[in-house]
Amino acid sequence: MLTILGPTACGKTQLAISLAKMIDGEILSADSRQVYRRMDIGTGKDLADYENIPYHLIDICEPGTKYTVYNFQHDFLEAYKQICARGKYPIMCGGSGLYLESVLRAYRMSPVPVNEPLRKSLEEKTIEELIEILSSYRQLHNTTDTDTKKRAIRAIEIETYYREYPLSSTDFPQIDSLVVGLDVPRDVRRQKISIRLRKRLEDGMIEEVQSLLDEGIPAEALIYYGLEYKYVTEYVIGKITYEEMVHSLEIAIHQFAKRQMTWFRGMERRGIKIYWLDYNLSSEAKVSAIMSLLQR
Repeated sequence: MLTILGPTACGKTQLAISLAKMIDGEILSADSRQVYRRMDIGTGKDLADYENIPYHLIDICEPGTKYTVYNFQHDFLEAYKQICARGKYPIMCGGSGLYLESVLRAYRMSPVPVNEPLRKSLEEKTIEELIEILSSYRQLHNTTDTDTKKRAIRAIEIETYYREYPLSSTDFPQIDSLVVGLDVPRDVRRQKISIRLRKRLEDGMIEEVQSLLDEGIPAEALIYYGLEYKYVTEYVIGKITYEEMVHSLEIAIHQFAKRQMTWFRGMERRGIKIYWLDYNLSSEAKVSAIMSLLQR
């Protein structure tokens, strides 16, 4: 397998598509929010860019539902086996650190049950206190786990469970993968994030959120998904102003990208070799470099 990873707005998908055309590949998305149908603009699906390249793990469940790492591993393995059976080359592409690592390190995942006593002991704590508790663990459950108190409490619940029932590699196969990362300079990354945010707003991100709310999806469910869906929903329901939405969202996405890079560096410390490519290389040079790595 080939894996392409990197922070948000770095051009991962376009690179994966270019490679898929060359090696007769199919793309496995490792994005925790692109699994949801009709959440298109805010998650940056850009499905038209795939042209005739088959993709998987996008638009596979309904908004308002919870999709877990356990679900992802199950769905990933099914799609991976089908791709291999067709004689195609699997390419995993995304920026959700835990999703990527759960495959690359063959985590044994199981559904984490609700721990009511733990939840009650945490519900009165501030978000800052919850973040402090969560940061005491070696490995955070997700890069957006501190967006809301509810998410932070669930993340602590998950980490507590896995301390008692540690991850192992007994139930998920070890998949040999070349892992390539796009290394984007911080200033370039910030500029691209800002430009992309404004384009998404122009393309109808607010209308997309309004449509989801009109379907009957609770505002709390959309806020749970974080980033664009959190702040745009808060604007639509009148909790914050337009200016507050844009300002808060821009800061949140920058912080999110920083956390993604922190996670990727952590993956390296945990034994995953990542070949970092200079973002400033031309598309042709990036493809050529990866093809050389694959041949080696």
